[in-house]
Amino acid sequence: MDGDPAVESQLDGFSLILPLPYRVAFILVLGVWAWGVNLHYLHLLKIDVASLIKYPSRSISSSLPHHQRTYALATTVTIPFLFSILFFWTLTRGQPSAVLAWDFIPQSYLFLLFLLFLIPYKRLSPNGRFRFLTTLKRISIGGIAEAQDGKFGDILLADVLTSYAKVLGDLFVSLCMFLSSGKSSTDKPDRGCGGKYIVPIIISIPSIIRLRQCLIEYMRVRKNPTQHSGWGGQHLANALKYSSAFPVVILSALQRGYDPNKIGLSQTGIFRLWLFFVFLNSFYSFYWDVAKDWDLTLFSSLLSSTFPSVFPPSVTTTTFHSNQVPPNQAHPWGLRPHTHFHTPQIYYTAIGLDLLLRCTWSLKLSPHLDHWNDLEGTIFLLEMAEVVRRWVWIFFRVETEWVRVRSGAVGVDEMLLAPMGR
Repeated sequence: MDGDPAVESQLDGFSLILPLPYRVAFILVLGVWAWGVNLHYLHLLKIDVASLIKYPSRSISSSLPHHQRTYALATTVTIPFLFSILFFWTLTRGQPSAVLAWDFIPQSYLFLLFLLFLIPYKRLSPNGRFRFLTTLKRISIGGIAEAQDGKFGDILLADVLTSYAKVLGDLFVSLCMFLSSGKSSTDKPDRGCGGKYIVPIIISIPSIIRLRQCLIEYMRVRKNPTQHSGWGGQHLANALKYSSAFPVVILSALQRGYDPNKIGLSQTGIFRLWLFFVFLNSFYSFYWDVAKDWDLTLFSSLLSSTFPSVFPPSVTTTTFHSNQVPPNQAHPWGLRPHTHFHTPQIYYTAIGLDLLLRCTWSLKLSPHLDHWNDLEGTIFLLEMAEVVRRWVWIFFRVETEWVRVRSGAVGVDEMLLAPMGR
């Protein structure tokens, strides 16, 4: 098949170097390293992540810190990845026919990666892997623990899964192509493998999980209301945020398999609806990240600055360069009184990055984008960018929870659905 024009036309230069199975594996491995860096830096800030997620205490005082054990696990999964991909490059040498023929090599690594999370090997953070798997099992059906049993950890992991939605879709595509007769998992991705609606359904699963968790929380509040829980509007608003991802995926799937005889809208009309929900999902999610997940006052400060008579400022703000918290609870504009990161600029940079990458992520949720020519490299970069965005988000989400716990304030799960101008 070497030199076959049909083969040449299917594989772009990027896929010859980094086929789909390796792209999936790379992002999964990157996620382990990213979590280690999260734990490490938060540890340096004296933020006890283990206590927030209700990780079981360890009796041995000489035990390695959690971030070091995570780094050890990341190193363990990285070494065979490097060996596998270097061996693959040596065998294929960029030849399309060889890339297609040796697809079992990257698939073997994905299988090994799966095993590394299952084998009971003591040097590979067995408690951490067991906790991860039990949490994943619980949230995979939309379950969520009670606050005293690690609810915050369930929320973190479920939110991370929403960032890996497209990666999970690509993992399915890779396995489907590998198991399909006459196909190769290192060929140009066939995101219609298994049926044109299977991949959109898989992409939607993480949002469905978070949606169900929000509804469970709402029912808990209705059943056992407390002084701070209100009527549960916060959880319904959060559920609406996750629901806003579904129209993006559904309309994208309709565009991909557009049939004017079956759909009562023109292709232009579907595209305009899709674009509307892309913006809705992006900006709703951005607002929630900043105002609810990070407890920053950006939006209330904007309203107070623009309409001071309607939304009077409730907290005094200091100048842009202030990083101190005076007794009157003044704080840098758009932030909050208690912060752990060193300068306000870190928060402003995170806000800007979150806005930018929220918009690109909503676009990437769309399965029909793979019909654009030579976009596999771009899709991969967008998946990488979302992992980076979630990595940054975790720093501030955990810091926010730590501030709430230390100050004795209720967490976001117990807050009222407060107006933007509060």
